[in-house]
Amino acid sequence: MDWKNLPSSGGGVQDRRGGGGLPGGGIAVGGIGGLVIALIAMFFGVDPSVILGGGSQTAPTQQSQTQAQTPASDESYQFVDRILGSTNQVWTGIFKQSGRTYTKPTLVLFTGGTTSGCGNADSSVGPFYCPLDNKVYLDTSFFATMQKRLGGGGDFAFAYVIAHEVGHHVQNELGIADQVERAQRQARSEAESNRYSVALELQADCFAGVWGNKVRGTEAANLTDADITQALNTAAAIGDDALQRQGQGYVVPDSFTHGSSQQRVTWFKRGFTSGDPSQCDTFKAS
Repeated sequence: MDWKNLPSSGGGVQDRRGGGGLPGGGIAVGGIGGLVIALIAMFFGVDPSVILGGGSQTAPTQQSQTQAQTPASDESYQFVDRILGSTNQVWTGIFKQSGRTYTKPTLVLFTGGTTSGCGNADSSVGPFYCPLDNKVYLDTSFFATMQKRLGGGGDFAFAYVIAHEVGHHVQNELGIADQVERAQRQARSEAESNRYSVALELQADCFAGVWGNKVRGTEAANLTDADITQALNTAAAIGDDALQRQGQGYVVPDSFTHGSSQQRVTWFKRGFTSGDPSQCDTFKAS
């Protein structure tokens, strides 16, 4: 994948790297952010009940004097900037076709810890989207973790992770996230609430596939079959069943919040094959 040929986000990436982290390492989140973080926290050995129960809304500590690389010479920054720029371009066009205006999200790069509209976060929670401030949060060290512990990696696989989080922003823009949150509050059981979460996450996977379809259609990106395989392998590696087998040795389907490996692969492929967001109605399918 020739990601350097993709468009820049034009200042959409906010670089907070080189800071001193946050006290306590907790996060107080709600809505989509909490769902994303709980699963990743479980995989990394963090008690999700502590996270979802909420942490203190403490201010960040004074940042250290560590100097981050300048964006011009920092390949991680450039990669994230180009992927975000590409998702902006794709979703702006899709929204325009349906008579809507797409509000571009901000992507925050951080190391160690940072604050968000959903509370405090540290790098152990993995990438997440906060619907309260319309920002995607990412510590790029997660990409190394993907390769070492999740069995997924490669430029297009990393791009898929970003496109998935942007997919949550698209849901927020369309009002889908609010509808799901209301439905979850009215759910009669945790299993029912989790099913809404699974549908939400699978739709974000499908939206990531829609973005991939549009990128494949541009000759400059030079997207190959190997790139696509990387993304599919990553989708399979972060399925709830795969993570639960690795984390606790057994699978509890009623506790799924993101979908099985097969479901994640299926919905990413549906978006990638069709390039049509209307094919991503995971709620009707479920």
